[in-house]
Amino acid sequence: MNPAQPPFEFINRLDCQTKLSDWFGNNRRDLPWRESKDPYRIWLSEVLLQQTRVDQGLPYFNSFVEQFPTIGDLAAASIDEVIKAWEGLGYYSRARNLHKAARLVVDQYDGIIPGEYPKLLSLPGVGPYTAAAIASIAFNQPHAVVDGNVIRVLARLYAFGNEVQSSSSKKWLQEAATHLLDSAHPGDHNESMMELGALICTPKNPSCNSCPLSEECKAHAASAETDYPVKRVSKSTPHYDIAVGVIKDAKNRIMVQKRPFDAMLGGLWEFPGGKKDPGEDLETTCKREVLEETGLNVKVVSQIAQIKHAYSHFKITMHAFECELTAQTDPVTDLEWKWLTHEQLAEYAFPKANRTLIDLLLDEASGTRKAEND
Repeated sequence: MNPAQPPFEFINRLDCQTKLSDWFGNNRRDLPWRESKDPYRIWLSEVLLQQTRVDQGLPYFNSFVEQFPTIGDLAAASIDEVIKAWEGLGYYSRARNLHKAARLVVDQYDGIIPGEYPKLLSLPGVGPYTAAAIASIAFNQPHAVVDGNVIRVLARLYAFGNEVQSSSSKKWLQEAATHLLDSAHPGDHNESMMELGALICTPKNPSCNSCPLSEECKAHAASAETDYPVKRVSKSTPHYDIAVGVIKDAKNRIMVQKRPFDAMLGGLWEFPGGKKDPGEDLETTCKREVLEETGLNVKVVSQIAQIKHAYSHFKITMHAFECELTAQTDPVTDLEWKWLTHEQLAEYAFPKANRTLIDLLLDEASGTRKAEND
């Protein structure tokens, strides 16, 4: 199929709109951001659910709204408070951009989220999908959303045979979504398309017998549902060994540092360390990285843990070592740093692998205190 070919001739869009509307009315999930047309909650849900499943995101949404009930509350909060509330969700640029955008809405729009698509698109972190979702769901503006779920539905519906990641394919899919859009009820239509992809037109084992669009679906007619969408062959995922130091001072406090905001995982705290060089043993990596990052000379006492973690484009094994200072001194670094007690570690936001390590340290400290009191 030529991606430049318009999709308008393939299906009866009015029939599809009616079937989607009826199906959605009977099958929509009861989700908290659907309880009103509050643009703040809709915006938050769309940002939060990027790269996050609904079941994982729900508790974060509820706690986030409880802590920051309005866009003004979010804007008034510190970035550290926002990052801490986001801890564990990953993709922290979402939280940083959401905070920046909240402050911009307060400064430029008197705390009222704009309903116009171009204004929404100008906000930090708001791309075409998020702008279309807010504009359509909160403000009933006729903009079609195209996310991963919608791409899957459209690719199967039209048996779209091109790689969906290409710019020409994205343009074609946006045209298809716009043509199919029920402009009288754009918010419900967009939600129905996303819900269909989440509940019925799933990546594996789609429930075609329950799909309201099965009669129109070209992939289903050919019994080739899982052949679509067509994606590029993924490259092998690189793996890195990381060594970090759990550095303790004379008061048994632990040294942590804050990642710069323009770096990956920016704004989160971490134990100092870094990637193992070829031919280097892990203890040497730990001492070298600690010295380079903090100016501290340390002695490795013992290995505490090996923790595996996967990011979107690479995997790591984090090797954590308990370290002692060879001289009682403070770090010399441009990064913000602190000496924290074990209990204080819970008050700061850390990447997931670091948080797993902290849980081990807290368990160890708790066991030590119990043994001492027995």
